[in-house]
Amino acid sequence: MSTPLNVQQAQQGDREAFVRLIRAYEANMYAFSRTMLSSDEDCADAIQETILLAYRSITTLRELAYFKTWLFRILIHECSRIRKNKAKHQLLASDINNHPEKTLAYEAIDIQDAVQRLEPSIRIVIQLYYFEDLTVKQIAEMIDIREGTVKSRLHRARTLLGEYLTDSEKEIEYETC
Repeated sequence: MSTPLNVQQAQQGDREAFVRLIRAYEANMYAFSRTMLSSDEDCADAIQETILLAYRSITTLRELAYFKTWLFRILIHECSRIRKNKAKHQLLASDINNHPEKTLAYEAIDIQDAVQRLEPSIRIVIQLYYFEDLTVKQIAEMIDIREGTVKSRLHRARTLLGEYLTDSEKEIEYETC
């Protein structure tokens, strides 16, 4: 997607090169931000701030090959900032957000729905590993945790996803009987 040449050109002030870099990742940025934030408006805010911060600080990027990792690290921090601010200013809209396990028995879910039900620290790791194709090492560097922690979160997420999907299959069987 991004090439070191495009990154280098962007670092030298080429706005079009920067735009090409962002366009290469805009869909991935939205999909990722959607796993952390509940509204399109919040996702748009996080992405906008990420782009602005990236543009202002692209000259600080030392390893051109790590542009995607660097960009997503900024996005993670922006999504976290928005979530923290929202948590300070408003209560959760529904009991479903507080207790997703209550809703699992009542509806069939697909993999994306199951991923959305994971707690944020586990959901981030799943999103980066499976949907952004990052390695365990890249994820560990990106979110400042040890590789072993990434592996344990992946294991925990797989276990929970298996339980969620199994529960939804059982519900479907009961409904068809």
